Amino acid sequence: MSSADRSRAVTVLTHGRPSQTSHALERMFALASEAGVPLRFDAEETLKHGLEPREGVLLDAPIERDVGLCLVLGGDGTILRALRLYANTGVPVFAVNYGEIGFLATVEPDDLDNGLRRAFAGEFELLHLPAIVLDTPTMVVSAINDVAIHRKVGERVAELAYALDNEVVGSVRCDGLVVSTPAGSTGYNLANGGPVMAWGVKGFVVSFIAPHSLTARALVVAPGDLLTIYNRSREPLDVSVDGRPVCEIPADSAIDARFVDGAGTMAQMPGSSFYRRLSEKFGRLAT
Repeated sequence: MSSADRSRAVTVLTHGRPSQTSHALERMFALASEAGVPLRFDAEETLKHGLEPREGVLLDAPIERDVGLCLVLGGDGTILRALRLYANTGVPVFAVNYGEIGFLATVEPDDLDNGLRRAFAGEFELLHLPAIVLDTPTMVVSAINDVAIHRKVGERVAELAYALDNEVVGSVRCDGLVVSTPAGSTGYNLANGGPVMAWGVKGFVVSFIAPHSLTARALVVAPGDLLTIYNRSREPLDVSVDGRPVCEIPADSAIDARFVDGAGTMAQMPGSSFYRRLSEKFGRLAT
């Protein structure tokens, strides 16, 4: 595939239950063919769906970062994986919800055909999402949703502190701590009693998990402030990025985190509203 063709191509990613997306894939093949848009499936997706060669579909294709679009059929976990894969490339991620909540998805399955037609025609709006970049002793990793630092199962309560620009502003015994972007503020952070931050807000939030204190409060942090997290526990603590374990913080050690704007690009249906989505998704959970 030439570079010109690849720039029009669409990478397809799906969640781990292929039976739930088989109908959507058939509609995708038909509508992509009508639009003259080539589809790319990597080796994992090709095997997962048992795909066979057909015109306009490239199988066992490596993930390329210069495609025109990444199309996701899945929930928030798969969408976050796509956003991390295409972070800092400008490639939009267009997601159809085949998950439990799908807060990041812009289309529901009952609007599949309309959504796919608009995706292939480029009839969508772009939303640029920030990330939290975590500097650890062994790696640099980005979170689109959140970074969670928590005690190991069966270990004693953690002792955590965090500083902003070298000034300690929070210190407490707790089960852990969450650093969340606005996009991730409706997840683990919200469960901690932290504030919901509308998409487009510049900044991030730090909240404690099960604090052993009546005064521990979440704090919204300015985007330019460097966050340093100190493990004052006797044991190492686990670190997860967007729900995936990545490393540990040894006892008496620290890691730095910083806000980076515009890391991920979401494709949104025209007229999409964060507040309508918030009401619909969390209203649904309450019924």
